[in-house]
Amino acid sequence: MRLWRRASGVLKDQNSLWISSLSRRTALRNPDIEAAIIKATSHDEFSIDYKNAERVYKWIRLSDAHIKPLVWCLSLRMEKTRCWVVALKGLMLMHGVFSSKVPVVQRIGRLPFDLSNFKDGYNKPGEIWAHNAFIRAYYAFLDQKSTLLFINMQERRAFRGGGVVQEQRSLMQDLVILQKLQGLLDMLIQIKPLSKAASVFLIVEAMECIIIEVYDVYSRICQMIAKVLKRIDTAGKAEAAMAVRILKKAIVQGDELSMYFQLCREIGVVNAKGCPQSVEIPQEDIHDLEIMINEISDKSEMDGKSEAAKKAIVVSQNETVLVDSRSRLRTVITDNWEKFDEDLMVICPENSLTAASKTNPFLSPPHQQQGKCDDLPDLITF
Repeated sequence: MRLWRRASGVLKDQNSLWISSLSRRTALRNPDIEAAIIKATSHDEFSIDYKNAERVYKWIRLSDAHIKPLVWCLSLRMEKTRCWVVALKGLMLMHGVFSSKVPVVQRIGRLPFDLSNFKDGYNKPGEIWAHNAFIRAYYAFLDQKSTLLFINMQERRAFRGGGVVQEQRSLMQDLVILQKLQGLLDMLIQIKPLSKAASVFLIVEAMECIIIEVYDVYSRICQMIAKVLKRIDTAGKAEAAMAVRILKKAIVQGDELSMYFQLCREIGVVNAKGCPQSVEIPQEDIHDLEIMINEISDKSEMDGKSEAAKKAIVVSQNETVLVDSRSRLRTVITDNWEKFDEDLMVICPENSLTAASKTNPFLSPPHQQQGKCDDLPDLITF
């Protein structure tokens, strides 16, 4: 049965090569690129054609015009296949395209093919479920990475188009990028061989590529955390709270990475032997950030109370009320209140005001005398 599948796969590859050789060269079709892609994603599960894969990468680096034929051909092949070998080789080829660091790759956006529900159609589900799960996890990561590359490119274009020149990203921008990288690392850790898939040659080779990606993403996270901690003294409440979540997440991911690299070493992944040291974030740093959040929160609350204390509810004599919900003070102002210290001294010569009323005209005399003086209202009521 296995021999029959291998023979059938060879016939399919030969047929695809023959059809591509008859195609006309257009903006979307390049027979040479198509032939290299077909050979690099063959049905042979016991070998990988690195030579033709490298040819594809060279075409991408040579000219931006080659990205369209590559994406078109690879997408067509991925959508048509029901073979886990072809699907996995196609993902590895696409991963190499992203790793080539060519700017034109950032224009792809979401992957133009969908393997999120991939199922092999030539083997029993009970025998191949681990392979299917591996391919779906691998696809989810590449799709997310391609999306983030596209978003970052769009943001840079928006800044240039608006004439905004930034010498340094803000602290919040760095924190947002850190969260995205941590999410990407979570998706990478989900790509791991299960059950019998751990002993399959092609999956172990794919893990070599995954481990290199893990090194790259994790090193970027460590570098950005170091930069953020240097600038954390300028953080506001939102930035400090986000930084605490990121630091706690980094500690958890460090433990998960240790177990992940241990699994990779056990199945024979060569690149996993040089396991990087996880970032050791002192608990004091997290505690200091939490104290900073509380201090900022207390300061904001005190500022809000002092601002509210400056405002009062103003009530006129004709029952008109202006309400400030943040303050319980009520200032009563009447139409008849027009008398000041000098007026009181003239109108009521026998009534002398206290020292407090002379210094503050908004305080009424403590006792009213019978006589010529009009009654003064209480100015402050609670």
